[in-house]
Amino acid sequence: MARRAARRVHRHTPRLIRVDADGSVVRGRPHRLECAVSNLAENAAKFDARSAGETEDAEPVRLEIRTGRVAVSDHGHDIGAADATRVFDRFHRVGSARGLPGSGLGLAIVRDVAETHDGTVFARSRPGGGAEVGFRVGGRGLLPPG
Repeated sequence: MARRAARRVHRHTPRLIRVDADGSVVRGRPHRLECAVSNLAENAAKFDARSAGETEDAEPVRLEIRTGRVAVSDHGHDIGAADATRVFDRFHRVGSARGLPGSGLGLAIVRDVAETHDGTVFARSRPGGGAEVGFRVGGRGLLPPG
């Protein structure tokens, strides 16, 4: 599912999405989970430095899945501490996003999907620049890698 979402994002943007998954399985609503992963990858591709025309040799966006934790890391703008808690609010757009296309609903959808699966969301700046944004699902629907 994550690889399918990454391919779809790559078809619409110049950004490569590198998927690193441990094979863990989540019992849940597959379409909603794929929607959440797609929204994370699309946001990362939108805000990545290469997409913004800042550099030609940026690393691919990274989509990592580890035992119920989905994290997407980009190489774009940092997320300020004040925005880290608000980026999942409906229609909230950080300053660097206000001029870009979008409705401000993508990360709100991610939070809704995470909460539907007894999970939580997170957003933080990465050391060296960029952001890591994602969600964790609760243990009830989590199956071990296999």
